[in-house]
Amino acid sequence: MPKGNPSAQTIASEKYQKKAGYMAKSFKLKRDIVEQFEEACRAAGVSQAAQITKMMNEFIEEQKKNS
Repeated sequence: MPKGNPSAQTIASEKYQKKAGYMAKSFKLKRDIVEQFEEACRAAGVSQAAQITKMMNEFIEEQKKNS
């Protein structure tokens, strides 16, 4: 449950994300890399989350093949 006095939309969004299996992950990365990635995603017309998910899935599959 969000802290404070969350709106109905915030509560609904959090409920959906939990049900759908979403989770937040925090990483510390160099600013220049993050900014370049943001710009590259914008230029490619893809969301950063979608691109990170794609790269993670590709890496997982690659590791499965190498195991």
